[in-house]
Amino acid sequence: MLGFCLINTQTSLAEEGKVNYTLTDLKYRDFSHQDLEGTSFAGAEMLGANFQDANLSGTILTKGSFLRANLKDANLSGAFSDRVNYNEADLSNAIFTDAMLSGSKFRDAIITGADFSYAIIDRYEVKLMCKYADGVNPVTGVSTRESLECK
Repeated sequence: MLGFCLINTQTSLAEEGKVNYTLTDLKYRDFSHQDLEGTSFAGAEMLGANFQDANLSGTILTKGSFLRANLKDANLSGAFSDRVNYNEADLSNAIFTDAMLSGSKFRDAIITGADFSYAIIDRYEVKLMCKYADGVNPVTGVSTRESLECK
């Protein structure tokens, strides 16, 4: 018996016509206020990069590194963001709704006001983030603690 599974590839494929930043060195680059929807940053090194208020919805970020990056007010809804390093990043008011965040790390990240509603996140990371989660996202109106389902 042959089995198959239908998946929605809309958010897992980079959009045609977008710049492909896969495996590139983007340290300290400024992407603030840019519409990067559907772009691939898979495996990219983005140490200290500025993505403040950028639209990163539907992007592919697999194995990327946002170490000490600025993602304040960024929209990462529906991003395929597995095994990504968000350590020490500013994620204030970022939107991660429906994002795939499995295997991603958030050590010492600022998550005040971030919305993780319906995101897939490792339980251990959620437990760590719940220790300091606070604030309400100004766009979605959802509290960070509620979006992480903190107890």
